[in-house]
Amino acid sequence: MGTIRVYYTSVSGSREVKQRQAEVLRILDGNRLKYELIDVSVSDRLLQEMRDRAGDPDAVPPQICNGENYCGDFEMLYEATENEEVSKFLKMTSIDKTVREEIVI
Repeated sequence: MGTIRVYYTSVSGSREVKQRQAEVLRILDGNRLKYELIDVSVSDRLLQEMRDRAGDPDAVPPQICNGENYCGDFEMLYEATENEEVSKFLKMTSIDKTVREEIVI
């Protein structure tokens, strides 16, 4: 199993982006899942990496991956949460639970 990665931005003027990022973290924390935060605001390379993984040149944070596998965005995670399919959404065979860590590259 790969590492859950949440592409986010620490710099955003959009209230919607901030709220969605906070909700993604609440969902992951509520499920006691281990994940890495990748701040796309520190590097254009990270922003492009996020968009390449999402397959959308206009994708905005938050975007979620499991290792090299793209899982989806906020709306997709929210729907999976409502359907009690978070593990399926995250492409997990078993749940790796601990605390989050922030990655700055």
